[in-house]
Amino acid sequence: MAISSPGIGSGLDVNSIVSQLVSIEKQPLQVLQTKANTLQTQLSLYSIIKSQVSALGDAATALATDDAWSVYKATSSNTAAVSVTASGTASPTSFSLEVTQLARAQTTASRNVAAGSGLGIAGETGTLTIELGNWGSGSFVGAGGAVAVNVNGDDSMATIASKINTANAGVTATVLSSGGQERLVFRSKTTGAEAGFQITSAGFAGLDSLSLTSLTNPSGSTAGMELGQSGLDAAAKLNGVAVTSATNTLTNVVPGLTMKLSQLTTAPVEVTVEQDQESLQKKVQTFADAFSNLNKTLADATRYVPGGKSGALQGDSTTVGIQSVLSSVMGSSSAGSSYSWLSEVGLERQADGSLKLNTAKLTTAMKDMPNLQKLFTTDNGSATTNGFGLKVRDFARGLIASDGTVTTKSSAISGSISRNSDEQTKVNERAARVETQLRKQYSDLDARLVQLQGLGSYVTAQLAQWNKSS
Repeated sequence: MAISSPGIGSGLDVNSIVSQLVSIEKQPLQVLQTKANTLQTQLSLYSIIKSQVSALGDAATALATDDAWSVYKATSSNTAAVSVTASGTASPTSFSLEVTQLARAQTTASRNVAAGSGLGIAGETGTLTIELGNWGSGSFVGAGGAVAVNVNGDDSMATIASKINTANAGVTATVLSSGGQERLVFRSKTTGAEAGFQITSAGFAGLDSLSLTSLTNPSGSTAGMELGQSGLDAAAKLNGVAVTSATNTLTNVVPGLTMKLSQLTTAPVEVTVEQDQESLQKKVQTFADAFSNLNKTLADATRYVPGGKSGALQGDSTTVGIQSVLSSVMGSSSAGSSYSWLSEVGLERQADGSLKLNTAKLTTAMKDMPNLQKLFTTDNGSATTNGFGLKVRDFARGLIASDGTVTTKSSAISGSISRNSDEQTKVNERAARVETQLRKQYSDLDARLVQLQGLGSYVTAQLAQWNKSS
């Protein structure tokens, strides 16, 4: 009968013997796993490095071109009446602005009818024709594109409003309800004199109450709607020169400026446009911070600590090379400006290699804005003497390009991780084969020991029997 558990019959500890021998086979795993952990740490670091290089490149790009320095701010002496924003196409200027008229939309209102009732009776049909245009001095001049809306005699005010709004005729209709009465209020979708509207009716008589063919209908007339207000353009005077707009926003009346008109003015509003030095200082600060963050990551990763825990990339030639070249770029000079070095405009290197912004120096440099700008934007066609915005931007782009140093290094580490994983698999597979082989060998040995023990017992018993017989 076969023994179900190795060693039970012979007393030989087969499981323990096999387990220890397999452990010896798996010893290379410890080295491989330790290496795998190191590689994973290095890959994570290079992911951070790539992100920080990208951030440095973006910060440098924000300083690399003349357009990047075209940052302006506009101020208004009366923001309640006129608010101003400036784009990159603006230029330094100042002027006065008087608001004499605000743009508005044309509005009309129908007479009251009983809530829920129609303007005619069931079976009657008619048409309202709505056309946009300008009322000029009182007579309507249409712009074309009239829209016809079919109305039934028993349509409620809500139904008529829905039909008009669905027709997209350039006006909106709203139902007002009060005291069991309803009326329709119409309004142009846009402001301005050219967004006025005329409404003509045809069909049953009751539909005439929604027509508007003249602005001089006396209030209380039984036919036609009442005019609430006519459409108007905004009107203003810029340094005494008249300007108009269909909306209450003046766009590019002054290049690069958007002026929102909110109130009529009793005194001129003073508008000033100047280069936004605060915004530019933030760009320079972002540049310094992006470099310092990358510098710290590289320094920590390559740091050597005698007797302690060194950086995960300590001694790695690629990382040390990036660190060295980056430091060299930041410490180089630029040609084409009265400034040559970053330190001259307040970007000062610290003992730990980081950049610290000396705002007092930068403020002084900003008094010569053209040369400060050139320190970052000059293109000499040379990676050595170009402006710092250009040279740092191009350096960063090169590092993270598809064939760049950072990208290539990341790929190499990923490849090492993959090969390490394959090696671990091979060790485990080899150990599994050895275990199978050992278990077979020791199981066979165990079975033979059991047989020998049985034979020994039999011989002993026979000798004892022979001795008695003797």
